[in-house]
Amino acid sequence: QVQLVESGGGLVQAGDSLRLSCAASRLTFSSITMGWFRQAPGKAREFVSCIRWSGGNRYYADSVKGRFTISRDNAQNTVYLQMNSLKPEDTAVYYCAAKVGVGSPLSDRNYDYWGQGTQVTVSS
Repeated sequence: QVQLVESGGGLVQAGDSLRLSCAASRLTFSSITMGWFRQAPGKAREFVSCIRWSGGNRYYADSVKGRFTISRDNAQNTVYLQMNSLKPEDTAVYYCAAKVGVGSPLSDRNYDYWGQGTQVTVSS
């Protein structure tokens, strides 16, 4: 059973930075995309960023472009989301997810495995 465990969330002030980590275990598929999504209270879950394990393509939501950076450490089986210049509107539960099949990496419906989420709260 694939397991994804997020960490690194917390309470910060606007303008601060956080780095989220997603440790993956039992991922044995050859073609995997790792994604970060977030869900704010009363809102639908939304795409934040994604990256392929094999390297290359990274995608970002317009709302985080230029502030967030996704990266991976294949040796550690870990994906990171570096979040800089945080804003109150970034407040949400952040989820790590793994997609092993076809379909757009921008849609949460195409992801097969999910972590439990980590809370990020940005105060103004």
